[in-house]
Amino acid sequence: MTPHASLRKNIQPRRILIAIDSFKGCLSSAEAGRAAAEGFHKRWPKAEVVCLPVSDGGEGWLEAYAFAFKRAMEKGLETTWEWMSVAVNDPLLRPVWAKYLKAGDLAVLEVAEACGLHLLKPEERHPLLASSRGVGDLLADAIRHGCKRFIVGLGGSGISDAGVGMIETLPFPFLVGRGQESSPSEMHTTPSLQGRVRGGSSFLIATDVDNPLCGPDGAAAVFGPQKGATPDMVLELDRRARAFAQENARRMGFDKSREPGAGAAGGLGYAFMQFFGAERRSGAELLLEQLCFDELVADADLIITGEGHADPQTLMGKLPAIVLRHAHRAGVPCHLLAGAVEDSEALLAAGFSTVHGINPPNMPLHEAMRPEVARHHLALTAYAATL
Repeated sequence: MTPHASLRKNIQPRRILIAIDSFKGCLSSAEAGRAAAEGFHKRWPKAEVVCLPVSDGGEGWLEAYAFAFKRAMEKGLETTWEWMSVAVNDPLLRPVWAKYLKAGDLAVLEVAEACGLHLLKPEERHPLLASSRGVGDLLADAIRHGCKRFIVGLGGSGISDAGVGMIETLPFPFLVGRGQESSPSEMHTTPSLQGRVRGGSSFLIATDVDNPLCGPDGAAAVFGPQKGATPDMVLELDRRARAFAQENARRMGFDKSREPGAGAAGGLGYAFMQFFGAERRSGAELLLEQLCFDELVADADLIITGEGHADPQTLMGKLPAIVLRHAHRAGVPCHLLAGAVEDSEALLAAGFSTVHGINPPNMPLHEAMRPEVARHHLALTAYAATL
């Protein structure tokens, strides 16, 4: 389909496809999509507006995958699935309830359910103490329920332990210590469960992060500060991760710490690849594939995407850039709505038809982050924007 120049003259589109990522800490993907849809419905009452909850592997991953399962059922595909809930450890080893999706022997997990930054108050953020143990709790429960295939969304974590906490929870014979001088930890697990972990399981990790585990571009250096790490903590976290990876490489004969994505979710990307042989995929691409996104794009007159903060980094594999790529292939114009925009020229040069920041200039961040304010401004922008 070729771009419709007439849309710029406010001609009624037939179908609008909305795929907006979450506005982190403010609106979920589904909430952002509904707000934009409200504005478009008012502007073009006769247009069909299709909203897709989307995620790149972080916040909203489970909700987006549940929507994909529902769409599969609507298309007549045999997809039996259910929500599962289990008590797990949060990053500070406090009990919390976490969800995952189960479809036959497939489990879809979002690590933030167990070790998410949102589970910690600002004053509780201490990545030297925070553990990924809860992710192991999630996996163990799925294993006990017969799951052998795992799709894991990596994002939004509040930990930086290279997956040590997760591995300590699971039955696996290659556990070593936390990169300290102490002797390797011992695992206390049942042999039957250990056999089920190692026998025929497959893991697919979804992330838009391509950082290695260690070094200046590693998990601690790049993501540690936002999780509460001081400069000294970053150095210690990186030292622990490096020692952990070196000992694993010595024992196992290979090293995944330099693989793209190893630094995702505080080093959980590394642990999944090193211990479980996980394959890494772009979370956005994987989800759009599950949603049969290209079929929807082919029948759309215009596409709306967005995120909380859009800048040139958006073009580095984030969800709006992936949506744009699919829109270009089909020749459908793609418009970007964001809470804040930096360097709109770079975004326009990349191919977005228009780029709109939804908030008035100089609005205080705390006001813009109020959900009711963001919803109102998204709807207003969708109604008034020149597309």
